Amino acid sequence: MSDSRSKALSIRAFIPARDLDVARSFYKDLGFREIWGDDSACGMQIDDCGIILQQFYVKEHAENFMMALNVQDLDAWWRHILALGLKEKYGLGTVKAPAMQPWGIRVLYLCDPTGVLWHIAEYS
Repeated sequence: MSDSRSKALSIRAFIPARDLDVARSFYKDLGFREIWGDDSACGMQIDDCGIILQQFYVKEHAENFMMALNVQDLDAWWRHILALGLKEKYGLGTVKAPAMQPWGIRVLYLCDPTGVLWHIAEYS
């Protein structure tokens, strides 16, 4: 049986932002670049990965929203995050060093200024 649909090119999550300008600044500091945007949303890109930040905030939603980013060198990412002083600059609640998780993957945890939890992981 043949598949008649065209090729999927990308998938992007809409990330809630309590304050879109603060979120833009945080993600730019982290290494993303803005590829389009206005006062309600913006597309952010890092390497071949992208997200859409949206001016939208519901506390329960934001604090249960999680993203996973897989990277080649987790320790380099950790040094980058520490060097930027993101925890202090943005008053972040969660910034946890890389550690092996019970399921066998090293992960560092980082909450953005809205409360979205990022799982940044290195798969070996």
